[in-house]
Amino acid sequence: MKYVLFICTPVGGEELSPEEIAKDPCFTSYIDEMRGSGVVKGGARLRPSTDATTVRVQGDEVLLSDGPFVESKEYVAGFDIIEVADLDEALGIASRHPAALGGGSVEVRPVWE
Repeated sequence: MKYVLFICTPVGGEELSPEEIAKDPCFTSYIDEMRGSGVVKGGARLRPSTDATTVRVQGDEVLLSDGPFVESKEYVAGFDIIEVADLDEALGIASRHPAALGGGSVEVRPVWE
């Protein structure tokens, strides 16, 4: 089954750049393990939520606002697409993610196929 792991970072928390992640042994060992296992099928690091633009439509009017779509304590900082046997395996992978271990969270969601 395919799952998306939404990597969530606390608002106001430390925002690591791709270069900093590449030098952090927690991230590099996790990334190397996941890529080596072949379960990762795609993903991307996202720019901060402050760079987001939210689009809403009310009737015929298109409304744009800067920032994420809701006020929250966390925002999606990136995502991984994994293919594993079942939800238990996906949860195991998510529980080892450095974001989950560092005060953030990882939302695991199945992909419609």
